[in-house]
Amino acid sequence: MDKDKSFVGQPLLSQILEVIPGSLIYKVSRKHQANRYYKKLSLRIHLVSQLYGVFSYCNGLRETCEGLLGCEGKLLHLGFDKTPARSILSDANNNRNFIVFETIYEELLKQYHSFISDSPPERFKYKELKSD
Repeated sequence: MDKDKSFVGQPLLSQILEVIPGSLIYKVSRKHQANRYYKKLSLRIHLVSQLYGVFSYCNGLRETCEGLLGCEGKLLHLGFDKTPARSILSDANNNRNFIVFETIYEELLKQYHSFISDSPPERFKYKELKSD
């Protein structure tokens, strides 16, 4: 039996980035002047790179950059014209203020608060051990 190997749908990272409006990233970038000293790495590309590393279970910046490099042709739809160098990402991680990412998180939380559950699903709830 031949199985259809064509990919249907969008990758997980693209689906997650759809819920982060570009206007939000732009507004936060302007508010905190996050792109002021970064000519080669915009806030959006920095955010996407870090999210890629998280969702790919990368243990460090080297793994993240190598993973992005391996997917370079497939990342055009995410806004990458080329993969950022490890040194550029490292400098951005060291120098870009974390408050920028905190502000993005808080704005997303305000926007999607009604959709987010405040309690874990049943399968994740702590179960007491019965003692004999």
